[in-house]
Amino acid sequence: MANTYLQRNMANSLDSVYTISMWVKRCEVSRQQMLFSAYNNSTYDTECFFDGDKINWRNKRNGSFTWQKKSNAKFRDTNSFYHFVFQNNQSNRKIYVNGVEITSWETNTDGSGASTWNNDKSHAIGSTVNGGADHFNGIISHMHFASGTSLAPTVFGSVDSVTGEWQINTSPSFTPGANGFTILKDGNTITDQSANSNNFALGAGAITNTKDCASNIMATLNPLLPEAGGFNGASPTLANGATKFTTTNSGGVYDVSLSTIGMSSGKYYAECKKLSGGQGLIGIRGWQGTSPNNYLGDTSRDYALYVDGKMYTNNSETNIGAASYANNDIIGVAVDCDNWKIYFYKNGSIQNSSGYTIANIALDNNFRSYNDYFFGCCEWDSSGNGSWEWNFGNGFFGTTAITTNSGNGYAGAEGKSKFAYQPKSGHSALSTKGLNQ
Repeated sequence: MANTYLQRNMANSLDSVYTISMWVKRCEVSRQQMLFSAYNNSTYDTECFFDGDKINWRNKRNGSFTWQKKSNAKFRDTNSFYHFVFQNNQSNRKIYVNGVEITSWETNTDGSGASTWNNDKSHAIGSTVNGGADHFNGIISHMHFASGTSLAPTVFGSVDSVTGEWQINTSPSFTPGANGFTILKDGNTITDQSANSNNFALGAGAITNTKDCASNIMATLNPLLPEAGGFNGASPTLANGATKFTTTNSGGVYDVSLSTIGMSSGKYYAECKKLSGGQGLIGIRGWQGTSPNNYLGDTSRDYALYVDGKMYTNNSETNIGAASYANNDIIGVAVDCDNWKIYFYKNGSIQNSSGYTIANIALDNNFRSYNDYFFGCCEWDSSGNGSWEWNFGNGFFGTTAITTNSGNGYAGAEGKSKFAYQPKSGHSALSTKGLNQ
C-alpha cells in the first residue's frame, strides 16, 4: 500500500464505544506512516500511525489533544504480521498487539473527549484523510470494525496450541453495528463483507491481492539488514510491499538488498525482474556476521549471476553456461539447501541444468546465528536509476499480476504461491508454509 489509501464518509454519528482489528505487515521503518484517520474541518481529528516506529493513537479537538496513547515499544519487524486491536470505551482506551495489551506508554492520556472515528466524518485507511500525507508502506489484511461494542482480541485471533504463536481467526463472528465493516478479507476487496454495505473507495494507488498474508508470510526485501542501507553512502529505496528495489546513488556505489527470510535446509525458488540499470547481480548471500561493505558476489558465501551471464563468487567470475540478461528479463533462482546447489533460470529456461555447488552453510561453526542464505540483488549504475522487482511467490511483480498459465501462474511445492514460471521440482516459495511443509 505505498501511496495508496482508502476513503469513505460514515453515515451515522455513533461515537462512544468501538473496536478496530487489523493485521499489518510493515515494509518500511523510521518514517511516520498512517494506519487510519478521521477528520472534520479541523475541529475533530482522530489518527493512528507509526510514530518513530511506536504506535500512536490520538484524538484532537481545536488543535489540542483530548486523549492520546503512544507506546514505549517500537514495532520494527518487517517480516511478520502484527495484529492490532484498538478498543475505544469512551473514557478508557486499550491497544492489543498479538493478543497482548500494551501497558508501557510514552504518553498515556485518557479522557472523555469524543473520537472523530465512528462519526459521520471523512475517514481514511493508509494515509491522512484525502490522501494528504504519511502513506502506509506495507500490507493491511482482515480489517474489521465493530461499532458500539468493545471486543476482545480473541474474537479475531487465537493462540496456536502447537506453536504457542498468535494466529489469525479468518472468519471472526461479531456484530458490526451501524458503522461497522469488514474489508480486505481473503483478498483485496474494499467492498464491505459484513452484513452492512459500508464500502470503501480507492482514493489513489492500487491494491494487490498478494498471497503474502498472516497465515502464510512470504519473504520480502529487508529494510533492516545493513545491505538495505547500501554501501559507501548508498541508500536504495523499497516499494510495493518491499518487493521493488531502486537505486538512488551513482558513481561507483553498490546498492544491495536481501530477503527477510533466510534458508539453511530445504529447497526454495524466487523470481526477479530487472527493470532498469546498466549493471547488476541476482543470487544469494550467506550472511556471516562480517562487514557488509561489498557487492553481491564479492564474498565466499555469495553466488550471484551478473548481467553478462557469468556467476560471481568470492570476487571471481565463473562461466556456468548462462546467457546474458537485460531489462524486463525474469531471472529465476532455485536454491537446494539439502544438496547444496544453486540453479538459475532465464524467462523459464534453466541456464545450468547440473547446478553449481554452494558452500554447506550448516557445517559452519563460526557463525551459527547467521547460518542462512538469503535471496538478494545488487545494482551499480552510473546514472543511479537501477530498479528490480521480486516475486517471492506473492503473485506480482510490483503491482502487475502474474498472467502466465492462463493467469494462474505456477505454484511452488508448498502449493500456496504464484510464480511466472514453473519452479524447479520440489522447490517451494520462501514462506512460512514453504519452510514448514
